Amino acid sequence: MKKSIFYHAGCPVCVSAEQDILNLINASEIEVVNLGEDKSRIPEAQKAGLQSVPALVTPNGNVLHINFGASMADVIG
Repeated sequence: MKKSIFYHAGCPVCVSAEQDILNLINASEIEVVNLGEDKSRIPEAQKAGLQSVPALVTPNGNVLHINFGASMADVIG
């Protein structure tokens, strides 16, 4: 089974959302990617359709933007 991927940038809004997501979804079913620490994953996140972080990409490829921590332009910048 494919995992969901939770992308964030390490900001307080993102870290708070990460904790909430990990309380809702079994850790074995989700991959957490901090784009602030792993910028090599930014093209992957953009290809998935992220406009801002934090965001959750479901196994079906749906992008669920959660709250608003930063736009992808800010993450890239």
